[in-house]
Amino acid sequence: MFPSHVLASGQSPLGTRAIAGAGATGLVALGTNQATALQLSSSMNAITTSSASTGVKLPATEEGLDIWIRNDSGQTITVYPFETSGTTFNNAASNVSLSNHNSMHCKAFNTTYWATITASA
Repeated sequence: MFPSHVLASGQSPLGTRAIAGAGATGLVALGTNQATALQLSSSMNAITTSSASTGVKLPATEEGLDIWIRNDSGQTITVYPFETSGTTFNNAASNVSLSNHNSMHCKAFNTTYWATITASA
């Protein structure tokens, strides 16, 4: 959903942010597992700092949810689901890696499945 489309319908700027999502920049990937990874709380997320083997955790899986992650941290990070079991990425993996200078779009097709698309640059 594009914020400009929501605004054009007459929605207030605050309402538009609630509908279309918000961005978070300057995020730091944390932890070395799902329990200690940085919990993402925005729909668009820019990771700018990380150490080796650190990661981020998606919000609770909700059908139709879109999460964007940009990694400019200098390291490969790990992306984990919120749930501790039963949720997979691309129907197999329990987590996925996101290389430096790459972006990932995560789409929840249902409450147990995230599809991901990764792009470089």
